[in-house]
Amino acid sequence: MIATIHPSAIVDAGAQIGENSRVWHWVHVCSGAKIGADCSLGQNVFVGNQVVIGNNVKIQNNVSVFDGVELEDDVFCGPSMVFTNVYNPRSAISRREEYRRTLVRRGATLGANCTIVCGTVIGEYAFIAAGAVINRSVKPYALMAGVPARQVGWMSRFGERLDLPLGGNATAVCPHTGDTYQLTDDHCKCLSP
Repeated sequence: MIATIHPSAIVDAGAQIGENSRVWHWVHVCSGAKIGADCSLGQNVFVGNQVVIGNNVKIQNNVSVFDGVELEDDVFCGPSMVFTNVYNPRSAISRREEYRRTLVRRGATLGANCTIVCGTVIGEYAFIAAGAVINRSVKPYALMAGVPARQVGWMSRFGERLDLPLGGNATAVCPHTGDTYQLTDDHCKCLSP
């Protein structure tokens, strides 16, 4: 099935949108954008030219995905969250050649109204709390909150908080799926397939 595009949306010639994706009211997708299958772009979303979006990505209302941002498969972008692509913007100075890449790894959640400062990598299945400001890269499975954000815990692939310490070595089980997670030298990984 081809993508569903609302009549009020603007999709510039050359943009690539995968099968079964849905583009809602007042969205603008620029010509160089690459969007995978089964994605949802909510009302008033903007997608720049130098943007790559994987499969099954959900971008909620009022999010701008600027040039230099890449979202891997299964990423969730909450309502009105913010990406940047210039670290030190000035209106009178063009810094188009200074865009810093932002990479959001598979399965990560970016909560409503959070801000992701450019030049960071958000690890797989990381969970950024609503309103948090991320100004450095985030470990896989890390739960981040605050301004500036700091790690306050660990999250499972399912989105359940894991009973793991913030440092050291330990194991925990997701209370919903039963998957086992291993914390080794402050790095978390899922041991289940």
